[in-house]
Amino acid sequence: MESLPTVTLMPHHSARLRHGHPWLYANEVKMSAALKQLPAGSLVWVQSSEGYNLGTAIFNPHSLIVGRLVSRQKIATLDEGFFAGKLRRALELRQAWFKEPYFRLIHAEADGLPGVIIDLYGTVVVVQLNTAGMSVFSDSLLAALTLVLSPTAVLLRNDSAARESEGLEREVILAQGKIPPQIEVRENGAVFLVDLQEGQKTGWFYDQRENRRRIGHLARGGRVLDVFCYLGGFGIEALVAGAESATLVDRSESALAAAVQSAERSQVAARCSVSRGEGFEVMAAMIEAKQRFDLVVVDPPAFVKSKKHLAVGLKAYSKMTEAAAELVTPGGYLLAASCSHNVSPDAFAEAVSRGLSRAERSGRILFTAGADYDHPVHPHLPESAYLKAICLVLD
Repeated sequence: MESLPTVTLMPHHSARLRHGHPWLYANEVKMSAALKQLPAGSLVWVQSSEGYNLGTAIFNPHSLIVGRLVSRQKIATLDEGFFAGKLRRALELRQAWFKEPYFRLIHAEADGLPGVIIDLYGTVVVVQLNTAGMSVFSDSLLAALTLVLSPTAVLLRNDSAARESEGLEREVILAQGKIPPQIEVRENGAVFLVDLQEGQKTGWFYDQRENRRRIGHLARGGRVLDVFCYLGGFGIEALVAGAESATLVDRSESALAAAVQSAERSQVAARCSVSRGEGFEVMAAMIEAKQRFDLVVVDPPAFVKSKKHLAVGLKAYSKMTEAAAELVTPGGYLLAASCSHNVSPDAFAEAVSRGLSRAERSGRILFTAGADYDHPVHPHLPESAYLKAICLVLD
């Protein structure tokens, strides 16, 4: 235990960590030659300049975030028992909300495992490791998964861009078992066919589950437009909830093909149609054709992938909202969403407001929301509250 290297913070840089923040930045650390030589992912003991103990962190001298706390105590290693404890606690929290094993089990720092994403698809587990430390201890994590969950298959979707800042390669590895080309996800009465190895992120977006359920209530008897639909989550669940029709829009041919299969599996294919193309272009054509819908959902990929793209991205969200609002019938509904963690809730709300003004539409906000309960937020990492959704009824 005493052999852990000690990382000492610069004077007057310990308050944030003492109050609960889990990250150490490179400019906060007294970086010695010995620390610079530590392998990425090493465990270190963190102290303030006054000798105050702050906890054990995984350390990466080559990253802007050089340390990520994993415990407020001194621990020698992250073994199977450490990970099993985290997994059991996370599973207990999710099982209080979800009856079936289709949810995010681990949401990185919020569940005490920095940079780790774990999603459950029945007995199949998809893992994403975005930090060097968790990659170093991946064998212990996988052993704990077997102990706690006994999965039939484990897929490592280590292909996130976040790995590059940690000096890690992108890769997709089947660590255990076999995975079919498509796997079923059951959600809010609908069935979706998901490609875990080639689909976006870890295959499915559990974060919008509750928002899809809410939209289903508003869609009953109405015509729905689901833009940037991916696998048609909003549109298909609206049909299952009783919508008259749904049009799904996405640029991906393979995503739309899977959406059609999902509509068939959910027994709503007769009321479902698809339109392949860029979301903005398809909406412009629909406006020109004077098409209107009772409910429009615009849930695009991140427009702001870094802070330098903030201004351009906010303009895109405003333009998106303007086009979507023009397609909503009087008295109809609009849901606009952003998954850009660099966009604050206030900034997104302002962009949506500008879009409504340009469309010369007014209305009322019915609800604002973030991700569902299986995506908890670390109280000292507000940027981890990445998802923002605003639902309005338009006059």
